[in-house]
Amino acid sequence: MNLHRQTATALTACAVLAWVGACGSGPSVTGSFERTFTVSGHTRLDLTTPSGDVSVTGSADGKVHVHGDVRVWGMSLSDANKELANIDGNPPLEQTPDGVRIGKEGLRLHDVSISYTVEVPRDTEVNSSTASGAQAVRNLRGPIKLQSASGSVRAEDIDGEAQLTSASGSVSASNMGDVVRATSFSGDVNINGAKGDVRATDESGNIQIAKPGARVDASDTSGNITVQGATVDVKAHSVSGNVTVRGNLSPSSYWDLRSISGNAEIGVPANSNFHLLAESTSGEIRADIPIMIEEQGKHSLRAQIGTGGGRVEAHSISGEIHLTPSN
Repeated sequence: MNLHRQTATALTACAVLAWVGACGSGPSVTGSFERTFTVSGHTRLDLTTPSGDVSVTGSADGKVHVHGDVRVWGMSLSDANKELANIDGNPPLEQTPDGVRIGKEGLRLHDVSISYTVEVPRDTEVNSSTASGAQAVRNLRGPIKLQSASGSVRAEDIDGEAQLTSASGSVSASNMGDVVRATSFSGDVNINGAKGDVRATDESGNIQIAKPGARVDASDTSGNITVQGATVDVKAHSVSGNVTVRGNLSPSSYWDLRSISGNAEIGVPANSNFHLLAESTSGEIRADIPIMIEEQGKHSLRAQIGTGGGRVEAHSISGEIHLTPSN
């Protein structure tokens, strides 16, 4: 069992435990709490919740504002109200020397769900983990690390590096200033406008990357991979899905497209300049823009487009390879 599958199994097990707890019998009571912490300089937020959504937003007032929405179930009404009062009076929050920790005693809370809405200074790094719930973090310098076993993960307007993982939910990021590492096991991955390298991994969902500012490394087992607006290096490998890369290569760029049973499509302007190597064991190889054939076999094509420069390699076992014009 590889590391990705081990991680997926562990995260999914946590989600199942949280879901089983949420199905407990008995009355349900709800409440909320709020706390504010004064911080200075670079701040760190550590957050853990077994069950509940998380929203973290950067602000400018130099404080950490925490709002928690609590739900308690699976016990008598009297005990549920008592537990709710205990959480309100002593929520799982603490100030640390470098920031705020949320949910440090979350594992002791049984039959309890807490969703958090947090405002932090923009100069904050975030490490957040949920077993069952969606996460959204926006408008921070970062870096950020978000993990969810059963929920979507979303990041927007983050200056620093981002590591985003969901076992059974979608992963998305937009307007990112540094490296983005995105992993999902059964949901789609969507990355738009990342200035740093993008590394995306998926098992059974699709990967879509738009307007990458640096290198792309995407791998998928049974989903499609689409990269739009690429200008530098791209590596896109899928086992049984289609692989599509569109953009305009720089003179030193290298695009590597591979699929065992899916098609590979390369979309470039008609006046592009690069060298092409295409190989397909049983699929057709087609070019809809002018090319200069250097070598052609039954299952392969080597050609120059324009004056050469960059390199494109496309390989498939049973899929087609198609060179198409694009703006």
